[in-house]
Amino acid sequence: MSNFRQVDRESGFLLPPSVDEWLPERHLARFVVEVIERLDLSAMVKAYRGSGSASYHPSVLLGLLVYGYATGVFSSRQLERATYDSVAFRFIAANDHPDHDTIATFRRRFLREIEGLFVQVLMLAREAGVLKLGTVALDGTKVHANASRHSALSYEHASKLEAQLKAEVKELMALAEVADSASVPDGMSVPEELARREERLTRIAEAKAKIEARAKERFAREQADHEAKMRARAEKAKKTGRKPGGRPPQPPTAGPGPKDQVNLTDEDSRIMPGPGGGFEQAYNAQAAVATGSLLVVATDVVQAANDKEQIAPTLAALAALPEALGKPEAMLADTGYFSNANVTACAAAKIAPLIALGRERHNLSWQDRFAKAPPAPDNPTPLKAMAHRLATPEGRQLYALRKQTPEPVFGIIKSVMGFRQFSLRGLENVKGEWNLVTMAWNLKRMFALTPA
Repeated sequence: MSNFRQVDRESGFLLPPSVDEWLPERHLARFVVEVIERLDLSAMVKAYRGSGSASYHPSVLLGLLVYGYATGVFSSRQLERATYDSVAFRFIAANDHPDHDTIATFRRRFLREIEGLFVQVLMLAREAGVLKLGTVALDGTKVHANASRHSALSYEHASKLEAQLKAEVKELMALAEVADSASVPDGMSVPEELARREERLTRIAEAKAKIEARAKERFAREQADHEAKMRARAEKAKKTGRKPGGRPPQPPTAGPGPKDQVNLTDEDSRIMPGPGGGFEQAYNAQAAVATGSLLVVATDVVQAANDKEQIAPTLAALAALPEALGKPEAMLADTGYFSNANVTACAAAKIAPLIALGRERHNLSWQDRFAKAPPAPDNPTPLKAMAHRLATPEGRQLYALRKQTPEPVFGIIKSVMGFRQFSLRGLENVKGEWNLVTMAWNLKRMFALTPA
C-alpha cells in the first residue's frame, strides 16, 4: 500500500509565518538586504513629507530594484508580481506588495541618489577585502534603447513629409472654403484632417530643429579639429621647411546631411553598429572594471558609437572616488580608445596606460611570444613609454587581462542577468539605470566573493 505525505492546502498556519524562515541562510536576497541596511539612505528618507498614508521605506523599494536587476526582473509590473510569486522577493518586501506605480515612481525619482549609493557599495567591498584598485580595464558595450530604430526620422524624409503635408493642408483649406460640401467623402471631417496634419507638421518641425541643432554642434566640433590639424601641418612645414606630404584635411560641411536623423521615441539615443552586423537604436554603456575582483568602479553612458573620447571622463570618475578606495595604478583599454591625447591624459593622472596601438595579431609564433624586450628609449614621451611597455613580456601579460576583465562582466550582465535594453528613456535616465545595473552586478559579485 502506497504511503504519501498528506496534501492540505486549506488549513491555515498554526502560528504566524516568519519570512526569515523561508530562505536558506546563505542567499543573495539576504545579502542584498544586509548591504542596503548598511547604506546611508537619509537623502531618500528626508524626501518624504511624512503626511498622508504610510509610505514604503526606501530600503524596501531599493532592495526590490537591486535584487530585481541582479536576477533579470526589470519591469515594475514584474517586480510587483514577484512579491506574490517569489519567496526571495517576499522576503525583501517583508511579505508586503508595493504596486508597480510605486516602484516605477521610486526608480524615476531617486535615480540621482542611487548613483551616490554606488560609491557606498564600493566602500563596503573595500571593507570586506574584496576590492583593490590596482589595475582597471575600460570597455564599452552597446545596449538597446527603449525605442525602435524604425521610429527614427531622417532630415531628408522629414523635409519630404513636410512638403507633402503642407500641400495637403492647402488642399483641405481650399476644400473647406467650398460652400457645397458634396465633394467631401462620407465620414471625412475637414477640421479633424486639418488638425491632424498641423499636429504632424509641428512634430516634424521640432524634429528638424533638433537635427539642425545637432548638425551645428557637430560642425563646431569638426571645425575645431580641422583648424587644429591645419595648425599642426603649418608648424610642421615651418619646422622642416618643406610642404607636408599627403592631401590637406578637408574642411567640414555645415548644416545637416540628408541622412542625419532623430528618434521620435527617444531622441537622445543613436543609431549604432551592432556586434553581429547591421545597426540598432542604442546607447554606448561604459564600465571600468577592477581586474582582481571584476567589480565595476566607474560607469558612464554616451551617445558616441566609438570610444575615442571616453578616457578623460573615466579618469575624472576615478579621481572622484574616495581616497579610502585607493587609486588605480594602470588602465587597460583596446585600440578603440587609443590616441596620443588619451595616453598623455593617463600619464598626467599618474595612471600607467596600456592601450593597444592597433589591432592585435592572433596566433603569434613562439619566437614572437618569447622575444626579448627592446631596449627602453631615452627620455621617452608618454606614447613611446607605453609602446615600449606593451612590447615587454610584463606589459603583454598585464594587457592580456583586458579581455578577461570587462568582457565577462558585460556577458553576465547581458546573458545571465538578462539586461539587454534600457527600460528608461533619455540620456540622464539611462545613465542612472546603468548605474543601478552595475551596482546590482557588484552586489552579486560581492556575494560570490564573500566567504560563507
